[in-house]
Amino acid sequence: MTQSDRATLQRLLDRAVTEGSVPGIVLEVRDGHGRWFGSAGAADTETGRERTPQERFRIGSTTKTFVATVILQLAAERSLSLDDTVDEWLPGRVHGHGHEGGKISIRRLLDHTSGIFSYTEDPETVNRYESHTPDLLVDVAMAHPPAFEPGTDWAYSNTNYILAGMLVERVTGQALADQIAQRITRPLGLAGTYLPSGADPTIQGPHPRHYTKLMNPAPDAEIHDATELDSSMFWAAGGMISTTGDLHRFFGALLGGRLLPPARLEEMLTTVPTKNWIPDTAYGLGISSVTLPCGPTVWGMGGAIFGSWSYAYRTRDGEHTAVVNVNGDWAHGPWGDPIGIFTDVLQTEFCPPKPTP
Repeated sequence: MTQSDRATLQRLLDRAVTEGSVPGIVLEVRDGHGRWFGSAGAADTETGRERTPQERFRIGSTTKTFVATVILQLAAERSLSLDDTVDEWLPGRVHGHGHEGGKISIRRLLDHTSGIFSYTEDPETVNRYESHTPDLLVDVAMAHPPAFEPGTDWAYSNTNYILAGMLVERVTGQALADQIAQRITRPLGLAGTYLPSGADPTIQGPHPRHYTKLMNPAPDAEIHDATELDSSMFWAAGGMISTTGDLHRFFGALLGGRLLPPARLEEMLTTVPTKNWIPDTAYGLGISSVTLPCGPTVWGMGGAIFGSWSYAYRTRDGEHTAVVNVNGDWAHGPWGDPIGIFTDVLQTEFCPPKPTP
């Protein structure tokens, strides 16, 4: 990466704050030339405290990549098969209003081709409860009909990964948080990465404030502080906390073949087309690919949760990674939402400028 490339990235971060009105943004890039960290805006809008590389933030759906990795490790150990049905491990759990767990394989949970209704599509019911167990979240989903017959279409469903987390616990007899720690975070030294226990609303260690407009797109919508959040509502679908550096190490180890045998990694990276999701993406088993306008395809995952949106994407050879986080869940100006900013970041970083004739 040249100094001019870094300057372009920094200008983009500055614009995200001045034009996009995001509270703060961080970006860490690693490639064959080393590491670069940039930031703009504030970790705390009241004090003006700057964002730093050590900060921990909620990573939303990037949690799914960790959960899928654990399941693929269990498959490699022959503790389960991806072709096992949900009913084989969680009998009667997926049932009602047309849902049939005997027709849905673990693989279809992981690649979102199960058709199971996403409980987050019924926020009114979910929000009636002060605490959220996995069973409760699945019950909310089962009160609605499926989106389609298993294997006939694609739809992003957070219920799929609540069930995946329940499967891990049923197969291993241990808490999902403990399995993630034993198999991934401790071996890789990811000291800032964990799945909170139960309804713990805090973020352990240094962290930015997390600001939310509660999905209200209006520029003048009220801003709320969501730093303390009971993430049990998201659990295996989006409850984890991490850092930019830890996400670099995780995706480096994953795509570098240090967490899964080659055959299982290839299964993870076997994608299906997405629908009504992020443009130019495909989805594997807990991981997504983004094909950029200039040609390259990068692999990783994004995550959105109240007050924190993130992207972590890497080239398939593992040599080049970008991790970006906004400690807010909106963006105005030319972007519309943080994904617009993240897309510009990926294009700036992974699409080198054409040489001048």
